[in-house]
Amino acid sequence: MTPPSNARAPRARDLGVSPQIAEGRVAIEAVSPMIDCGDTPIKRIVGDTLDVEATVFSDGHDKIAVDLLYRPERETEWRRTRMIFVENDRWAGSFPLEENARYLYTIEAWRDPFASWHAGLEKKRDAGQDLSLDLEHGLDLIRETEPRTRTAVGARDAIIAAAENGTADRATFLLEPRVLAFMSNHGRRDNVSRYARELVVIADRKAAAFSAWYELFPRSQTPSPRQHGTFNGVIARLPYIRDLGFDVLYFPPIHPIGKTNRKGRNNALSASPADPGSVYAIGSEEGGHDALHPELGTMDDFLRLIEAARAHDLEIALDFAIQCSPDHPWIKEHPEWFEWKKDGTIAYAENPPKKYEDIVNVHFYGKSFPSLWIALRDVVLFWVGKGIKIFRVDNPHTKPIPFWRWMIEDVNRQHPDVIFLAEAFTRPSMMRKLAKIGFQQSYTYFTWRDEKWNITEYINELQGEMAEYYRPNFFVNTPDINPLYLQTSGRAGFIVRSTLAAMLAGNWGMYNGFEICESEPLPGREEYLDSEKYEIRLRDFESPGNIKDHIRALNRIRREHPVLHDVRGTLFLNAWNDAIVAFARLAPDRSSAIVVMVNLDPRTRQDCAYEIPLWEFGLPDSGSVAVVDLLNGYHFMLHGKSHTIALDPAERSVIIWRLVPPSAEAGP
Repeated sequence: MTPPSNARAPRARDLGVSPQIAEGRVAIEAVSPMIDCGDTPIKRIVGDTLDVEATVFSDGHDKIAVDLLYRPERETEWRRTRMIFVENDRWAGSFPLEENARYLYTIEAWRDPFASWHAGLEKKRDAGQDLSLDLEHGLDLIRETEPRTRTAVGARDAIIAAAENGTADRATFLLEPRVLAFMSNHGRRDNVSRYARELVVIADRKAAAFSAWYELFPRSQTPSPRQHGTFNGVIARLPYIRDLGFDVLYFPPIHPIGKTNRKGRNNALSASPADPGSVYAIGSEEGGHDALHPELGTMDDFLRLIEAARAHDLEIALDFAIQCSPDHPWIKEHPEWFEWKKDGTIAYAENPPKKYEDIVNVHFYGKSFPSLWIALRDVVLFWVGKGIKIFRVDNPHTKPIPFWRWMIEDVNRQHPDVIFLAEAFTRPSMMRKLAKIGFQQSYTYFTWRDEKWNITEYINELQGEMAEYYRPNFFVNTPDINPLYLQTSGRAGFIVRSTLAAMLAGNWGMYNGFEICESEPLPGREEYLDSEKYEIRLRDFESPGNIKDHIRALNRIRREHPVLHDVRGTLFLNAWNDAIVAFARLAPDRSSAIVVMVNLDPRTRQDCAYEIPLWEFGLPDSGSVAVVDLLNGYHFMLHGKSHTIALDPAERSVIIWRLVPPSAEAGP
């Protein structure tokens, strides 16, 4: 029976069907870059362009269009850029990261009725079919557009007028690219679909990805071991540090040091009155984490040091160590922040078999939350207010992940230029997690990667997916780590390790004494004898055998060649000797390449056959490239892919060459 003409059509809800099930007709999948399903922000640098891809498709044969949406997090309106079809439902687009900020990005796609009409009209015209109804439909699609600007309204009206009155061949006119471009921007959008997540990319300042760190103890900047160093003594050292090419000067803690259970030389349990104690036993009656050790100088002295460093193009980095001496003011002011034993004494820090009787740790939960969290955040903000924008964080893996996520995000929302380096030598999952939740730089296992196979394996890991969020800082040594390789390798080993660190990572660093090949160990330990952590230490930086010229050259080469500013882009080359590691750092446009070869054996000459990557320049195996020796300054030609080399530690342990193909001009 035919229903009455006034019968009401059933609505979706009357049939038990939600309108939402009809959404998402255009599928958006496999968005990249994306880490952990979008839970982890990716990292880039201000000035970069973020390249985004996605798989986008719909049913049938209708044309679709795809927009990449992006905005700085503080803005409410999305900016848009059209994505282009690549192949097999894959689309690509990009947007610029113009400021130091968190950006959001997502993807929107729709079925484009005018583009579908346009494609259909072309086919019918080419087949010689009647187009009259199709042309009217196309005009209707143009007429129904509602542009938002007066200029666009004028353009629409001009197209309609020309199609209706001024064009003999209406089909040819409506198929013109300018008409399609207008409708692409202003035409109707059917079945608009939005990707389910808003993804995050953090655009950090350049120093987050490219920096060279030099570490020293301010208290040792003195002419006499019996005289405590000062900030003025550090100022006198600035020209030396900058001359070596470093741009970050990092201090271990510079706060007041407790007297209770103060450690003596080489971590001895008893200290003499002359022993200065460990800088990590933070806090005394002179103050805590927001105070300066009085023997270093006043706050005015410290501020003068910051300004002097800036004048030398150096940035000061401070240590943020969340531990206290038993004399820290917080213990009396906030006893609930600490652990107390049943006998009423405070529990000192332990890491069996190590005992740190001069240090006590805080608790982050229970009665400490949220007051301790806020106090620690405020310590960072206090030093930021004094001009410090880089913090090396001591042992972050022993503090709660939620604290770091909250603290770093809160500080960076106020000061996006603040950089945090995670000093975590622990399990890989924890090291990666710390980078994912906000740390802009991370310590690594590089210190213990000294064989060809594990260097290659580790760099390939770091330049894989990890490179989206993990920025390695290759420190060659630290006050805590005197690597076995350096203890046993002599001067050649120091050249090897500094070359690998500086040429493989965007960030690298060294603790002073490395440049004079300091390596005397505490017997049987990867620690320094007469550790500066427990005493004032003087050095002769002009001592024979120093490698200052080599370090200076490494930092110069890094500055002059942007291809060295990131761990990505490392190509390991064939070198048929397990003692020689060879790699190239390739410019994205292949206009040049930096080739490095290192003899990992610090005692013995090693020979090997190796290959130059002519294929990367589109050259045949018989091709030629110009070579600039970046360490020695001479020029020559290499003919063919295969060559041999000898690297003798008595003469040279490393080579650093710039390859220039015939199509490129030789630069610096």
